[in-house]
Order: sequence, then structure tokens, then C-alpha cells
Amino acid sequence: MGANGLQNWQNRTLFHGDNLPFLRGMNSNSVHLIATDPPFNKNRDFHATPDSLADGASFQDRWSWERDVHEEWVDQIKDDFPRVMEVINGSRASYGDDMGAFLCFMGVRLLEMRRVLREDGSIYVHSDPTAGHYLKELMDAVFGRKNFRNEIVWHYTGGGRSKTYFSRKHDTILSYSKGKAYTFNVDEIRVPYKETSGYAKSGIVAKSGKKIYAPTSGIFRSSIHCPKNARDILLRSRLSCMNGSSERRQTKVMSYSTHFAAVQRPR
Repeated sequence: MGANGLQNWQNRTLFHGDNLPFLRGMNSNSVHLIATDPPFNKNRDFHATPDSLADGASFQDRWSWERDVHEEWVDQIKDDFPRVMEVINGSRASYGDDMGAFLCFMGVRLLEMRRVLREDGSIYVHSDPTAGHYLKELMDAVFGRKNFRNEIVWHYTGGGRSKTYFSRKHDTILSYSKGKAYTFNVDEIRVPYKETSGYAKSGIVAKSGKKIYAPTSGIFRSSIHCPKNARDILLRSRLSCMNGSSERRQTKVMSYSTHFAAVQRPR
């Protein structure tokens, strides 16, 4: 695991493959931000579209305790993180072995992600209603429920609509910090109101009469903008958790595997 707090990886480096061995090779307390887009336990096979850079790639989002769970994962979690194992066993009892296998896969990686995060670091995990509430319990066990910061809901349209139940048209992104002293730069994720908006002309005024936001070039800046998609949310989370100018930030992003991104803030 190397020296604690010292970065032993280079920004803007892409590692292809399972992120677990890469995580295990990273020094502890060396990452400011993690954004991960893991499988969802959808019990389906997924294939890249022909027009994408990943054309030809595919993966199975199907999980089996016998096939997919490594004995050393179970031993590590049982011995060192019994609360995490309780969540996994609970999911096996309430949902089935497939959810337990998925959470074991996620648990051993989330534990490594927590280790590599700095004390002021944050993590964003993309999921959907299939396993999102199980992941919430798992992350409470890994990061501590008091370090839960938010559940971001991404609502989308398109496709068919059910006539027998409310349409399933949202994903979730779970946001946690490693501790209390986390970084969140709220001004970095503001966007201007439309010029036609009443707020753009008059501003936001509290009951006391105090104006909350001052105008910028004739346009008031809104509170947090509703993102259009999960990538937008993860990009904004990157900006919200880093210091320095935008230009410098853009040169300090490292992503590796298809499901993990780690960021080191400029010093």
C-alpha cells in the first residue's frame, strides 16, 4: 500500500481492467474524489453500441455466490469488517444470493476506495432502484451513516411507459464523504438563470428583505442546477470537491477501468 498520503499514481492515466488490483496498488489517503459507475445487478447482458469507442465490448451483469465471490474477499470482510458482512448476509436473506454476491463484489472495492480517499475526500456511486437501497446500507457500513451526504436523483424520459405502475425513469447517485472535513465548492456547480427568469431580473429576496444572490453580468446565479444526466452529475461532483482554477482542474483528473475515476486536487 506504500506511503500513507503520498500519491504513487500519475494523473490522467487510464488503467484497463478490474479496478480492485489498481486500488490495492494505490497509497492510502491519496485521492480527493472518487466517482464510480459500477454494474447494477440487472440480471442482464450488456453490449457496447457499434458507434462507441468500446465497440465489441460486453459484460454480464448477472451474479452468483458460487461463481463470482472469491473466498479471500469473504475472509477479509468477515475478519476486518463484520458490519459489512452483516449487510451482505442480510441481502442474501431478503433478496437472494445474487444480491449478496453483487454486494460482496462491491464491498471489497468500496473498502479499498475508502482507504485511498483522503480525510477530506468524497465519493459518488451511480446506481438505480434495483440495488440502490442495498448499496445505501453497504455504504453506511463502509463509510458510516453520518458521512452520508446526499442521494442525487437523475430523472429521465424516453422509452415506453407502463400502464400498470409508475414508470421506472430514474437512477440514483449516492454521495458520501470520508469524514466531516470534506470539500464541497458550491459556487463551482452554479449555473446562470435564463435571462427570461424572474430571478435573473429581481434576484432572490429573503423574508427579511435581504437579497441572497448578487447579480453577475445582469444574470443571477442559481442554486444547484438540475443535471441532465449521470455524467453531468459526476462532472459537477468533480468540480465541487476540488480546489484551484478550472483550467488547472482539467489537467488533474485520473480515471481508470470503466467504472472508477480518482482525482487528486492541485497542491
